[in-house]
Amino acid sequence: MTPLSTIAFIVENRPGVLFKVSNMFRRRGYNIESISVGPLMDRSLARMTVTIEADGRVLRNLIEQLRGMVEVLRVKHLNPRRTVVREMALVKLNTTDPMAREEALRLVNSHHGLILDIDEDYIVAEITGSPGEIDSFLREAESIGIVELSRTGATALEKGELKL
Repeated sequence: MTPLSTIAFIVENRPGVLFKVSNMFRRRGYNIESISVGPLMDRSLARMTVTIEADGRVLRNLIEQLRGMVEVLRVKHLNPRRTVVREMALVKLNTTDPMAREEALRLVNSHHGLILDIDEDYIVAEITGSPGEIDSFLREAESIGIVELSRTGATALEKGELKL
């Protein structure tokens, strides 16, 4: 299995750019594992973070293709050892059983999550962490009963003075 690679890039913040970028990946037959996009302080620009499964040759090719796009201003493959990567998941857990409720609260707390809503039968929790930490929480939560899940794509910044 090819490891996930994280690519960050600065793009023009206007309609159609996300479509063009994702379509470039599609045309080349590569699935985007996750994608997050948000405006920068200069709202005419946005930062995209994409994770994909790709070996070195493919990764270099995709980066060159991105650099050739008019709407893409800067592109960088982020070194996993020098990068902080985070995701967020909203998870609705079934807690109709009092023991399940207790287990859900313990699990959310053990993963440093937040309880956003509690009612008679359900708890909605927010879990933030590395993709692996989110995966771990979800595996453990399966025994409680995941009713609904919404997960963001990875977002990432390089450590120290490094920047895109």
